[in-house]
Amino acid sequence: MAVQSEQNSAAEHDTLRRFIFEQLPVQGRHVHLDASWRAIQQHQDYPQPVRRLLGEALAAAALLSATLKYEGTLSLQIRGGGPVHLLVVQCTSGLHLRGLAHWHGELAEDAGFRQLVGDGQLALTIEQTRQVERYQGIVALEGDSLAASLEGYFARSEQLPTRLWLHAGDGPATGFLLQTVPGRDPAADAWQHVTVLADTLKPAELGTLSAQELLHRLYHEDDVRLFGAAPVAFRCQCSRARIETTLRALGEAEVRDILRELGKVHVDCEFCGRGYDFDKVDVEGLFAPAPMATTPGQLH
Repeated sequence: MAVQSEQNSAAEHDTLRRFIFEQLPVQGRHVHLDASWRAIQQHQDYPQPVRRLLGEALAAAALLSATLKYEGTLSLQIRGGGPVHLLVVQCTSGLHLRGLAHWHGELAEDAGFRQLVGDGQLALTIEQTRQVERYQGIVALEGDSLAASLEGYFARSEQLPTRLWLHAGDGPATGFLLQTVPGRDPAADAWQHVTVLADTLKPAELGTLSAQELLHRLYHEDDVRLFGAAPVAFRCQCSRARIETTLRALGEAEVRDILRELGKVHVDCEFCGRGYDFDKVDVEGLFAPAPMATTPGQLH
């Protein structure tokens, strides 16, 4: 049966679309990052393999964020023992993305996931806007791809069958996710049916086909409903107030040492490249004692 879509099959850019199988307890997401992905790359000159891994991580973060019902930010972090020793991407519940990676040394253009990150940990953190507590799950990196490590995370931490296909080349960063509907475990043959077909996807197809074209290519004999597109955008969450909090955490002595040496304290946001300057007056204000509360009726 043809895919039922709430939107035409025109090429999609910076969009995320949800779909469900009408007769199976399986849902999915498709994401296409174009201008948002280019904007994130503008602030660092990433080598090709690092750029590829970062693009895959951004696509994955958008896919995972869209499976949750929350208001806040999802962070995906990799700390590895390889050349890429830190990778952080964040996606808000409003599908605003940012990300960065730290690496060292020369990298072969065809370096794979394990060559880049070595052994390490994968952490997923969810911070809700209206809650102080946050949720964090940490697992060891496993498999030969970011997708495999994330699938292992869901198998171990969430007990929720989940599969991902990620691609980031010279063009857009894209991703495709299949997941069982929470509380409704599909029969083994049903889950095998949808995942085996998805495994036939070629990277070029994932990078160029629209969500409707991709679903028709894979599941033209199934009853699939494709919902309308939600926009995805690059947007940094940095602010002067956040930088002030960071400087206070750094400590008064160290901040004042920087001020004496350079005449000002300058901080660049690694995510967006925006610069923040703090002069002597600003630093005095950062570490000034908090004003004492006054008792009503007290005379001064």
